Amino acid sequence: MKAVALSRESAPALGDVQLPPPLPPRGRDLLIRVEAVSVNPVDGKQCAATDAATLEAPRVLGWDASGVVEAIGEEASLFASGDEVYYAGDVTRPGCNAQYQWVDERLVARKPTTLDFAEAAALPLTTLTAWELLFQRMPLQLDDCRHAGQYLLVIGGAGGVGSMAIQLARHAGFEVIATASRASSADWCRQMGAQHVIDHSRPLLAQLQALGIDAVHVALNLADTDHYWDELGQLLAPQGHVGLIVEPRGALRIGDPYKAKCIGIHWEFMFARARFATADRIEQHRILSRAASMIDAGQLRGTLSETLGTINAANLDIAHQRLASGRTLGKLALAGWDD
Repeated sequence: MKAVALSRESAPALGDVQLPPPLPPRGRDLLIRVEAVSVNPVDGKQCAATDAATLEAPRVLGWDASGVVEAIGEEASLFASGDEVYYAGDVTRPGCNAQYQWVDERLVARKPTTLDFAEAAALPLTTLTAWELLFQRMPLQLDDCRHAGQYLLVIGGAGGVGSMAIQLARHAGFEVIATASRASSADWCRQMGAQHVIDHSRPLLAQLQALGIDAVHVALNLADTDHYWDELGQLLAPQGHVGLIVEPRGALRIGDPYKAKCIGIHWEFMFARARFATADRIEQHRILSRAASMIDAGQLRGTLSETLGTINAANLDIAHQRLASGRTLGKLALAGWDD
């Protein structure tokens, strides 16, 4: 089968390779024919962290995909051959940048019927990250709108996670303030549903006060944990919450004002359930299933901004460079395989 992978000859760059066809799936695994993939910062981090000298076989990356179920393991019960699905998968296993992939069915859901494969592939990792952070790490509720009248700040609103977090927070009843530093990214945040957009390259508190907002109840720092830490401590309301997804460069001071205000600090890493084989990893199937229903009902929208051609090393390299520039709106995807 065709794949894009790291190898002793190519690492840290990606190369087009031919791999043996996959064996039938076992247990609760599905064998999925990959139709489209999306890129995420984790791909670049895994490239940089891979030592070519230790590779005994090509390493396939990629953890955002959509495709068709080809076969199911003897213990699988959630899907049938021919189902169209989407998923992020498991960072400890080979990724989706290959024509076929094994994935535990508990991490997979049927894709939204109103989206094509590229649009669907753009969603899983960022949807799971935003959903888990807001409604499973934090004590927030998606459906009952008890958060009406509360403010939620999204730092880095135009990225993949931010694009979905804005929408989910609006659905939960929050008044959403997103940050962006360019006119195009500010417009994107508004398209996703942000009621206010401020500039994260300038002090945040003064901009919030200019909007008549003295404090926010929830802040999601999706960009730079260290840079905004002190300011978030000042602008968060007592008993508020801060959500983090980016590893800090140094130690974080979690005493005052965080202690004095009893601010909840919440980490999210969407691969944790698969990596540690937690008993509740079927939650990702449930989240993606609910998200697909909401998209098909028009309650959420897709976040794909551009499809960069077929799945090959050259196009994936372009996608990774675009992502690393920090100027990408929403998500980038690739669809189909070269003949």
